[in-house]
Amino acid sequence: MVDQEVHEEGAARGADPRGVRFTAAMTSVVLGVGLLAESPRVLLAQALLFGLCAVFGLQLNPYGAAYRRTFQSRLAPPTELESEAPLRFSQGVGCAFASVGALGYATGSVAVGTAATALALAAALLNAVFGVCVGCHLYLALTRVCRRVRLT
Repeated sequence: MVDQEVHEEGAARGADPRGVRFTAAMTSVVLGVGLLAESPRVLLAQALLFGLCAVFGLQLNPYGAAYRRTFQSRLAPPTELESEAPLRFSQGVGCAFASVGALGYATGSVAVGTAATALALAAALLNAVFGVCVGCHLYLALTRVCRRVRLT
């Protein structure tokens, strides 16, 4: 979860945490396929999706749209929303790792492709299973550092 300070500062729109976890689960499946198949195409497609969501917003994510159409209307409204800023930052981090994975596999550097994809998959699984968003925590840490630098 995103801490209260950043949650309150976030964009007016927020994300249903259950949808975020559903999206992370779907992303885990795609990254798992990319890892097992050592497929630069699968990873490039996921990197593109990560990048679009990071730049233009989470509403573009087809996994999130599937969650909204299939499950959200059947559930009670969420008790709180997550700020989009850390989630979008996390999408950018995912884009970087999926891109490195795709590049590694495409150039024959299987070890690089495997390492980058495995790290992205681990982060997605942490979010899907435990609700721990690694990229969000990184965002919060960077935000705190930037605040301290501005204050000094």
